[in-house]
Amino acid sequence: MNPAPTPDQAAWFHQTFEALVDNIGHAVLGKSQVVRLALTCMLAEGHLLLEDAPGTGKTSLARAIAATVQGTHNRIQFTPDLLPSDVTGVSIYDQASRTFDFHRGPIFASIVLADEINRASPKTQSALLEVMEEGQVTVDGTTHRAPAPFMVIATQNPIEQAGTYRLPEAQLDRFLMKTEIGYPDHLATVEILSGAKEKDPASHLPARITTDAVIKMAALASDVHVDPTVLEYVSHLARATRDDADTRLGVSVRGALALIRTAKVWAAAHGRTFVLPDDIKELAHPVWNHRLVLDPEAEFAGATAAGVLGRVLADVAAPQERRTVA
Repeated sequence: MNPAPTPDQAAWFHQTFEALVDNIGHAVLGKSQVVRLALTCMLAEGHLLLEDAPGTGKTSLARAIAATVQGTHNRIQFTPDLLPSDVTGVSIYDQASRTFDFHRGPIFASIVLADEINRASPKTQSALLEVMEEGQVTVDGTTHRAPAPFMVIATQNPIEQAGTYRLPEAQLDRFLMKTEIGYPDHLATVEILSGAKEKDPASHLPARITTDAVIKMAALASDVHVDPTVLEYVSHLARATRDDADTRLGVSVRGALALIRTAKVWAAAHGRTFVLPDDIKELAHPVWNHRLVLDPEAEFAGATAAGVLGRVLADVAAPQERRTVA
């Protein structure tokens, strides 16, 4: 096990993280919290699911992150006729060399926007499972590595359900976080309107960090200290979601690990070398909301995943003292 980051390393992480947030904020106005969650997701080596109405800046967010970290960006418009090979790529026979050449699909980019992912068939959706979990694509028995860093930002439109396919729980579990951007407030809207002549602000953003530095930040965050009392707290929270009367399926061990991973990045982003219980509370909703499967009768009666998590966070006591010192 590597030692926890030093205070100097934590300070560098904090300053760099804030610089990234500030840079992306020039393209996604008035949404610093969403930007922070997206960057946390990337540095925790996870993927983000955005469920939001059209025109809220989902594409701009993906492009701004890619530009800021000197990464590549691809957008895949998911439709009912999209095939798995349209996402991952395909092997084509070359008559001259008498060999099959692999032509990479759009999934091979640093930041991939999977737009309206629930419009594609389950077969095409499943093409993302391997690359999201293992960072690689296997075609015709040959494995092809995805670039590093690698992040999928998928979107769903909550207001149109006709012609869509609900994401199965197995795929939802591959997303580290689920959140929404929402409409900007009045002041941010006015600022956006004043710059209407610039159609794509993200295309003009300067790079603030290299992809190698992003990998370094992710490695640094993974070594942030988590006290045993915080680990026990997360375990109790996960158990409470499984025991809640309104849930049919609570948070799994994978979900608990996801919360710890994001909390480490969140702590480092705040210049700390250790995780606090408050980090867990702040991230529980975006990391766990989409992992809960509610009892149908409870859901019909008005129960929500957010309500279950709110109740669990209120009922399970947070640790007051650290058992060990980082």
